[in-house]
Amino acid sequence: MRGQDHPGLKSFRSPVAGALLGGMLVFVCGAIYAQNAPQIVPRVTGAAAPMGDVPAPPLARPVTDDKRLMRNYPEQPPIIPHSIDNYQLTLKTNRCLDCHRRQFTEGSGAPMISVTHFMDRDGQVLADVTPRRYFCTACHVQQTDAQPLVPSTFKDMLLVEPGKK
Repeated sequence: MRGQDHPGLKSFRSPVAGALLGGMLVFVCGAIYAQNAPQIVPRVTGAAAPMGDVPAPPLARPVTDDKRLMRNYPEQPPIIPHSIDNYQLTLKTNRCLDCHRRQFTEGSGAPMISVTHFMDRDGQVLADVTPRRYFCTACHVQQTDAQPLVPSTFKDMLLVEPGKK
């Protein structure tokens, strides 16, 4: 019987099937080489064994001076200048709103949350915080005394001298 009489055999002669088989062959050969190849990439996991127990570094201490810092860029969410340990943020409770909700700012002295937190995704202003802005710590972080993990050369664009950009 000849190949043209079998529709299934034609698919193995098509350029797509050939490319697929070639790709599978390259993948299998690459996997075999990767298992036997010398380590070219340096380890980035540190000195500990990959699955060993490594003690966690100590947590950074929160800065609790209630001093509001300048933001690094215009749309940066403000950082939290006080401790938020044991703050409850659940579907039913948000302790941040106890001070930052519009109704409570006069008594607490805390800044009111931005009006953008009252807008839904269509720009409609709501009477209360929109659900997509309800979980504050999704954007706002607590200020701590932690040192940067990597050095930064960031400079505020207002502080860069003209001609040195």
